Amino acid sequence: MNRTQRIIFYILVLITGAAWIALSPIKGDSISAGSAPQTGFTAPDFTLTTITGENITLSELKGQTVLVNVWATWCPPCKAEMPAMEKVYNEYKDQGFVVLAVNSTFQDTSENIQPFIKEYGLTFPVLLDETGKVTANYQVRSLPSSFFINRQGIITEVVIGGPMSEALLRTRIEEALK
Repeated sequence: MNRTQRIIFYILVLITGAAWIALSPIKGDSISAGSAPQTGFTAPDFTLTTITGENITLSELKGQTVLVNVWATWCPPCKAEMPAMEKVYNEYKDQGFVVLAVNSTFQDTSENIQPFIKEYGLTFPVLLDETGKVTANYQVRSLPSSFFINRQGIITEVVIGGPMSEALLRTRIEEALK
């Protein structure tokens, strides 16, 4: 094999590896590509424990508008959007708006979560996805990933990546509150 052929071979190996990584779920059970939560469909139910030890079940919040935000303490866009999420949460919580900040704990360290909550002054529930089941069921491939869920439990918007601005959050929340 000459030098040019070797270079092409290595480039193809890198591209194949990158494609495999990009198309593989982060962790968890294998789920078919068609089963990812989508706008207009019922949000997959889950029960997780908060950082304070309380169990929260998504389906028990029916009748409220919910933002499920999957994040990690090491994620720069996650950090950047937390102040905006806290601000709009405080603006809309009296209208039946709930933020469930699902920490991707299986990719994070639980020791980092409490200092993170304190640093950002978070008052909404922070849930621990220690096994990665919620991350897998919601097919989260990028952090942060946000799912806006209306009062009937239907996903009204999915936002992959971030950070989300206050304006974007307000628009999506107001749509979900309808």
